[in-house]
Amino acid sequence: MNPVVIDTNCLLQILAKKSPFRPIWDAFLEGRFMLCVSNDILNEYQEVLEQQITPTVAENVVLLILNKPNVRFVDPYFRLGLITTDPDDNKFVDCAFAADADYLVSEDNHFNVLKTIPFPRLNLVTLEEFIKTRLIS
Repeated sequence: MNPVVIDTNCLLQILAKKSPFRPIWDAFLEGRFMLCVSNDILNEYQEVLEQQITPTVAENVVLLILNKPNVRFVDPYFRLGLITTDPDDNKFVDCAFAADADYLVSEDNHFNVLKTIPFPRLNLVTLEEFIKTRLIS
């Protein structure tokens, strides 16, 4: 099963029922890929969902993630510090590196620096690129 890390801004977009990216969330629910998360990522998911939607939705989404068998909890031992323009985004990079993720899904331009770094080589994709993979279709 392909390990995937999803940035918080993308999580918000895939949750909406009418979103063109909803098939990614549905594929996760159906167990078609392995969502990799760290405690830092889960905390950010919770915090942002509470702010952007409601505390109840935030709690339900995080509980669902915690209880799905296709979730891998990762404890990154390395802090690579590759994103200097928004260091808070490094939690996703560190998780993707530690999980040896096949995909790091983000729409955030801060992540584009990863395309210029020879090591570690992370497969950064947008929501549109990810939805076009055979994992979702």
